[in-house]
Amino acid sequence: MKLPNLDRPERYKGLYVLDFGDYTAVGFTAEEVAQILESERYKDTKVYKIHRAYPDGRLDLKGVPSQTFQLEAGMFFYAYNEKQARQDFRRLINLAVSHQPPCKAKVHLARLDQELYATAIIYPAEYDDEVSAWLLQYNYRTSGQVEGGVGAVQRYYDQRPTILERHQLYGEPAIEARTGQELLANLHLAVQR
Repeated sequence: MKLPNLDRPERYKGLYVLDFGDYTAVGFTAEEVAQILESERYKDTKVYKIHRAYPDGRLDLKGVPSQTFQLEAGMFFYAYNEKQARQDFRRLINLAVSHQPPCKAKVHLARLDQELYATAIIYPAEYDDEVSAWLLQYNYRTSGQVEGGVGAVQRYYDQRPTILERHQLYGEPAIEARTGQELLANLHLAVQR
């Protein structure tokens, strides 16, 4: 895979590289990648996330399975009483108000059974690293067990929890995603931004 030369490569950290087979393009947002992969024509495109970018133009890439862009991931913070669970839920909402999350997410305060509650944050799976880093950066902690990932979301849904409260979080993307014709018309460009 041949990558184009980039001016100021550090700007591309967290963005995506798409390998279309006969050419490669750099600088897509997660939302753009999801749209492109929905297309029958581009469904087999290889996707890489830029984890590090160096001043000399080198990039550290990590392959991302295309199905990731169709899944939800989440983190579940468990408590054995409603009072503690409500405190965890409120602290997570307050964190999102003071420090915007990296993406759109839904937060639930849920009762799983008579003795187990969860504060759940569920978001697009392609943001798993960013949401984890956000929670760590702002020191969000609870006293109970924590579970996370795509499988944890499915187990949560399968339990059919009683949702006591819900809140929608809106992350403001650092880079505006293009949509529809604008996005598809520019796929041939090696450097997207």
